[in-house]
Amino acid sequence: MNELMGSFRQIIESSNLDLIQENANVDGQSPMGQMSKIGSESAKYYAINQMLSREVQQAINENYIHPHDLDFMPTGTTTCCQIPLGKLIEGGFNTGHGFMREPNDIGSAMALSSIIFQSNQNMQHGGQSYPMFDYDLAPYISKTFQKHRIRLHSYPLNMTGSEVEELAWIETDRDVYQACEAFIHNCNSMHSRGGAQVPFVSINYGTDTSHEGRLLIKNILLATKAGLGKGETPIFPIQVFKMKQGINSNPGDKNYDLYQLALETTAKRLFPNFSFIDAPFNKQYYNGTPESEVAYMGCRTRVMGNMHGAENSISRGNLSFTSINLVKIALTSSTFDSFLNKMDHYTNLIIRQLLERYQFQANKKAHHFSFLYGQCVWKNSEQLGANDDLTEVLKQGTLSIGFIGLAEALVALFGEHHGQSQLAYDHAIKIMEYLREKANQASDKYGLNFSLIATPAEGLSGKFTRRDQQVFGKIPGITDRNFYTNSFHIPVYYPIKAIDKIRKEAPFHALCNGGHISYIECNGDVSKNIHALDKLVKAMATHGIGYGSINHPVDRCRSCGYIGIIDEKCPGCQNEDEHMIERIRRITGYLVGDMKKWNGAKRDEESNRVKHQ
Repeated sequence: MNELMGSFRQIIESSNLDLIQENANVDGQSPMGQMSKIGSESAKYYAINQMLSREVQQAINENYIHPHDLDFMPTGTTTCCQIPLGKLIEGGFNTGHGFMREPNDIGSAMALSSIIFQSNQNMQHGGQSYPMFDYDLAPYISKTFQKHRIRLHSYPLNMTGSEVEELAWIETDRDVYQACEAFIHNCNSMHSRGGAQVPFVSINYGTDTSHEGRLLIKNILLATKAGLGKGETPIFPIQVFKMKQGINSNPGDKNYDLYQLALETTAKRLFPNFSFIDAPFNKQYYNGTPESEVAYMGCRTRVMGNMHGAENSISRGNLSFTSINLVKIALTSSTFDSFLNKMDHYTNLIIRQLLERYQFQANKKAHHFSFLYGQCVWKNSEQLGANDDLTEVLKQGTLSIGFIGLAEALVALFGEHHGQSQLAYDHAIKIMEYLREKANQASDKYGLNFSLIATPAEGLSGKFTRRDQQVFGKIPGITDRNFYTNSFHIPVYYPIKAIDKIRKEAPFHALCNGGHISYIECNGDVSKNIHALDKLVKAMATHGIGYGSINHPVDRCRSCGYIGIIDEKCPGCQNEDEHMIERIRRITGYLVGDMKKWNGAKRDEESNRVKHQ
């Protein structure tokens, strides 16, 4: 209790940035941010002391495991969901304050898309996404075109029918751009959770080859490239451009021009990221339909395999995940075999804890989550009555085992990480195969969708490290930095060629079926070398990356509006005030309005990042 009171004091006084900015998407110094964080710490205290077994409590206290979003555990919320946008807006939906009927044009459809995101954010503790953004909105572009065509035909114009249709498409194109612009502005301005944050949202698109779908893809990219009202880089939605051979990957493909526009946009705004339908572990689910295309959440979560229904992302999500501290296990193991034995013990404990949390979630009632289940967001929720429990719905989701610090664990065991030696690399694969097999065994044993996720460690990156430093001190190459390396990544501070990083990390994507991402760090103004970006994306596709992104500096001068790389002073107005420079960087898959909102561990990690040639 004394520790909890100490946390309250640090929140109220804004004296511990690592605590109040654990999540960079939440302004922990605002009134609602402080209220949220005080509630978060209280709920976490209750969850640990009243809802977890003694063995799990001990493992947490000893820094071996970390159940994510423990503060939300008492509410029974789930992590994330891929929302069936087309289904919701076609049938209409109720936000709890009134019924929203099906829209008749793209402007209204995009407005409702924003409202769905905002309404749904309060029903879960993680992110949300539209898996088929282009396909789902294309019908409303068609409706917009028909309205323009009918209106223009009613005028006494001296035009042929084809000329009228051409003009109608020009006006429709304009409307689609305005709708996309408004959607992006909404995603960066509307608030949820008591005003503490904007909704954490993602959109997947890129493969609809219809005229309407192409207009949507083109204009969401153009609106993103244009930026917000003063040229700011949009933080949300996280955008995922789906790559597919024969659709958009090569000259001659119908959407190749849109892929080129995606490269130009990511060169300026860091989005979109790129997912790869043809990666073997994604292609196995693809049957030629939009529903079978892989979709990712912004940070990395992937939900495809399913023991209880269709194997796709639609209307499904992750229920919860718990991460294991590979570094501490390595530091307390004398041999690789003893490391595996100890990892086995804590993985079994994580599986039991995930099951206990799932059982609590499943025993909640549908009316507790009126939007998620009352509006048929989750698969099969239309079959639920208000007082039914959630078992039949939630069994469609995933329970994930996460991990952090593979690189540092390898250094502890072998003296080198997997970027440095083949011996360490071979053992890294063995560790991941071992964890994946544990997830597979749990799926078979309990009849639930267990998976292995490459944890998007934000607050945890420093939390595990700080506590291990108290026990082991600062061991070179292991605990001597303020962060552990994210999931399976080659350390950000290790110099390695881009192609080698892609080649080495790709096999881990196949093993981490619950989610994965790889980053390449570029130097300089990449907008001047789109060809290089194309080569990086193509290399990811060739080597079997499932989901990847390209990082580079995006700075903006608040004084004159200059956008580009800003070192010590702005090239536009010569301003040298650091407080007037907005520095946008990717943190764990998403962006933040300014790096000043990052916790100390992630700021230190960013400063250690080397560029990949």
